[in-house]
Amino acid sequence: MRFIIDKIFFSITVVFGVMLLTFLLFNVAAGDPAAPLLGKNADPEEIESLRMKLGSNLPIIYGKYLEAEAFNSPDFVKGNFGANINFRNANFSKDKLYLVLENGQMEFKRNFPSPLPLFLLIKFQGELEINGEKFLHDKLQNIEIPVADFLKSVSISGSAKIAELNFAYQQSNPFNSQFSKLLGEVVTFSTEKPYVKFFEMGNSISTNEPIKKIILKGMVPSLALMLPIFFGEMIISIILSLIACSCKDSLVDRSIVILGVVLMSFSYLVLIIFFQWFFGYYCNLFPVWGYGDIRYLLLPIITGIFYGLGSGVRFYRTVFINEVHKEYLRTAAAKGCSKLSIYGKHLLRNALIPIIAQASATLPFLFTGSLLLETFFGIPGLGSASIDALNNSDLQLLKALVIFSSILFVVINFVSDFLYSVVDPRIKKGTFK
Repeated sequence: MRFIIDKIFFSITVVFGVMLLTFLLFNVAAGDPAAPLLGKNADPEEIESLRMKLGSNLPIIYGKYLEAEAFNSPDFVKGNFGANINFRNANFSKDKLYLVLENGQMEFKRNFPSPLPLFLLIKFQGELEINGEKFLHDKLQNIEIPVADFLKSVSISGSAKIAELNFAYQQSNPFNSQFSKLLGEVVTFSTEKPYVKFFEMGNSISTNEPIKKIILKGMVPSLALMLPIFFGEMIISIILSLIACSCKDSLVDRSIVILGVVLMSFSYLVLIIFFQWFFGYYCNLFPVWGYGDIRYLLLPIITGIFYGLGSGVRFYRTVFINEVHKEYLRTAAAKGCSKLSIYGKHLLRNALIPIIAQASATLPFLFTGSLLLETFFGIPGLGSASIDALNNSDLQLLKALVIFSSILFVVINFVSDFLYSVVDPRIKKGTFK
């Protein structure tokens, strides 16, 4: 029981780490997706609407304010940004907010009526007096002024070095952030049934289709393609490896090794194109594009099995060769067991741990599909969905697919660790050497 609890805790930690890394890549490093998605001449109201939809206007981890596009960035008539600025006054006229300076003014134009109360955030260093209240800071500090106050009267004076001037909406919960939104998309708790919801990642940016529906719809073609490839490749590789192992250093063994090396040398892309040309076009045996009945899956399945045989044979043969000279096989041979029993039962059973490890590294791809196979054969699985999301700059769908595949890896590794302990109890007790 302690072994299972430790593995669950470790898996949760890894999932959290994966989500943090994904968040840093998609939310921090990639920046705000709204403006690039809508183009250079996008309307400010459209940008703000998309930001609210994606949650990209939220603070990264913690903050009281949301980005707003209701006003333009400041247009400096005179003076330089960051220089010492002597404030004289402020006023609001005809949908324009003016901060009056000693030698000119900063102008802010209203783009659209703001749906929420707006605040002007002044990040400054130096001395400011706002409505009679003095602020003196040696380091950069923020001052917030409700925009509604400018409609009445706001008196600003003093000399300060301005670092930033931003318009923002205030939010009541400072922990409502992009990171908390990501956590809520993966798992959500509710007081109503169902009490726990998983993977509520919202809608695709490009198609507006629910991402959960896209993933469930794409898993069926991916599994229909990848399950036969997985089992076909594993069974054929194990059989060929057992034959090579039983005939070690013979012509049969060397031929199988050479075959494995040759197959490993093929490029997957070249192999796909060649199989499509030879079996699809030249021999006219299979359709090469589309997804319908079993005929459309046969050629990509054959291609996937053929490509994986090289590495599979080399891996399993090495595993079996390491077991050949162990005492339990000699004992089985001395008892008169047949070669089929020795290699097909005793050796295979004691080589289960590396076989499980190999399978656990491959299993997540059964759900997420093969990028190349699905793209080149026109199969609408999760692999082709990833390519479409990349081409359409659909960061929301890409982020969901990355998190989904990462969680699958963690879950399958947890299951494989549990299977290790079932196959060899020494692992669970920590006595394995």
